[in-house]
Amino acid sequence: MINSKDSAHCIRGTFFNPNAPKQRLSTILRWLATRRIGYWPRFVNAPPGPKPLAVVSGQEVVVTFVNHATFLLQTAGKNILIDPVWSERASPVTFLGPRRHRNPGIRFDDLPQIHSILISHNHYDHLDIPTLRRLAARHSPTVFCPLGVGRLLFKAGFTDVQEMDWQQRRPCQNFTLHCMPAQHFSSRSPFDRNRTLWCGWVISTALGHIYVAGDTGFGEHFAEAAERFESFVVALLPIGAYEPEWFMGSFHMTPEQAVKAQQTLNASVAIAMHFGTFALADESMAAPVQRLKAELEKFPDQQFVVLREGESWRSAVTDHRSR
Repeated sequence: MINSKDSAHCIRGTFFNPNAPKQRLSTILRWLATRRIGYWPRFVNAPPGPKPLAVVSGQEVVVTFVNHATFLLQTAGKNILIDPVWSERASPVTFLGPRRHRNPGIRFDDLPQIHSILISHNHYDHLDIPTLRRLAARHSPTVFCPLGVGRLLFKAGFTDVQEMDWQQRRPCQNFTLHCMPAQHFSSRSPFDRNRTLWCGWVISTALGHIYVAGDTGFGEHFAEAAERFESFVVALLPIGAYEPEWFMGSFHMTPEQAVKAQQTLNASVAIAMHFGTFALADESMAAPVQRLKAELEKFPDQQFVVLREGESWRSAVTDHRSR
């Protein structure tokens, strides 16, 4: 494991965003006192998607949206899960905390053999211990995570855990994995804020580069990624949890900023994530997709896809439907 003390963005055991303002307690209390939460139906009942292929061979890339920030990525005979969450709540307990408003788009038992897992940070809607325990017991994959998160993953039952710092790269099955900066924060309790790192990912495949943003506000890291990799075949970009923008804006993108991020990254296709499953901020369930569609009317040639749960995007054949 890498020692967090050696990281350039860690001071006395606390990680920080080089270019983002700090959230103050007074700001958090102001948000909690003035919240006006938009409409979320109690539950949107939709059937899961079809059982995924066992493997996808060759250079083709298939990205299946489970929901929220969970994706199944298949290419070159390997299967990667990103931020897997199948639990009912994004919470340390089963009786409180954000409850899912949609079922996962893939049944857990329908998952193919999982070879690798990518974890972007330790928030409960991205790192779900009950799900990870099931994956460790059934699949025994390698898990890649940012600095400090490995301890939780070893406790969940994984034996091959690779912690990485921003800008590091490592071989991952048949491709190369790059740990990338993100503008966010970490915590799993009131007492451990920013004690572990957060990140995005770039997966370099035979077809090209794939960008996975994780949770992030809009920042210089998109232009830096574009300079380093030049272009991306596809980028998974968050569009939700942005209201009120005066509070959430440093750490979550609006749909308009996600469109700008795709342009900055020079990504041929973007896929929306981080919306419609857990009510984590104040916008309504429908608002992120509505705002995204309105912004894309200004850029008719830009391919920014909104997948349904269980629906897949393929690099060779695009099979998404309009939402």
